[in-house]
Amino acid sequence: MNEADQKSGFSPDRYRTYLLLLARMQLGARPRSRVEPSDIVQQTLLDAHARKPAFQGDEVAYLAWLRQVLANNLRDAWKALRRGKRDIARERPLDAAVDESSARITCWLASDQSSPSRRAIRAEDMLQLADALALLPDAQREAIILHHLQGWTLHEVALQMERGEPAVAGLLHRGLKKLRELMTPAS
Repeated sequence: MNEADQKSGFSPDRYRTYLLLLARMQLGARPRSRVEPSDIVQQTLLDAHARKPAFQGDEVAYLAWLRQVLANNLRDAWKALRRGKRDIARERPLDAAVDESSARITCWLASDQSSPSRRAIRAEDMLQLADALALLPDAQREAIILHHLQGWTLHEVALQMERGEPAVAGLLHRGLKKLRELMTPAS
């Protein structure tokens, strides 16, 4: 951790899995062979590290700032891919999409809690969820992200993953069971 990170108490690297989860949610239905979520996150972390000394605020504000940097990098990546193939009617603002993804995660974790201490706890819970999801097998993680975090139906997830609905239901069941184990504090 460098001097600026020690002073602020948080480091951009701490949020890697959270940002990766958000990037995967945005790129979920799009072909990943052309845009890798990990590449976007790496660029986001580099940008955040470079601009970190100018940031002032608490962890909740820092997460919002990181989401904005991620949204900008996602937008830049898609612009680079779509040069010459732009269809304005199909565009969706990525700032709003990333915020919506973050809001889905937040809603999945807890109800609306507005006190500063509750927001800090919720931010920590989002980071813990992202870390736990990163530990799941790829198929379980994808099923949970699509179904629970993006709101897809079981049928839609099955079509996207090219599996039967019972297979996806099994992935969801095993994935959620493992998530509970990973997120439950050891007694």
